[in-house]
Amino acid sequence: MSVQTYECMLILDSNRFARDQAGVSGQISKFVKNAGGDVLVSRLWEERRLAYPIEGHRKGTYWLSYFKLDSRQVAGLERECQLSESILRSLILKVEPRIADALVSHAKGAGQMARPKPPEAAPVTTKADVPEFEGEGVDAIE
Repeated sequence: MSVQTYECMLILDSNRFARDQAGVSGQISKFVKNAGGDVLVSRLWEERRLAYPIEGHRKGTYWLSYFKLDSRQVAGLERECQLSESILRSLILKVEPRIADALVSHAKGAGQMARPKPPEAAPVTTKADVPEFEGEGVDAIE
């Protein structure tokens, strides 16, 4: 048995997701558990307009999951995703073992990360801030 860590990106039907968030998003966890795997993290990525219509849909909800699964069960999981009416597209990739922990911990903490503060604006220099110079070759600031 060769258990690997996998990353799965799904494009969900936004209309179905809006009506039943827990049911639609829980499908991937159910599929993984039925195949004998273990879900590490499963979360909303974003909702956005699609580059081109998929089955008449112009908008999709992106869902990201990481899970451990026997590599022989991945084909069955991909088939389950294709047959689901709530999943428009799916992509399952094997994660390099050396970076698996970092990716999973980043995905777990992504919803809790603080937004970076915008940079502060540079102070505005006025004529009153500039000392007056007198002498040869130096013109006064107007």
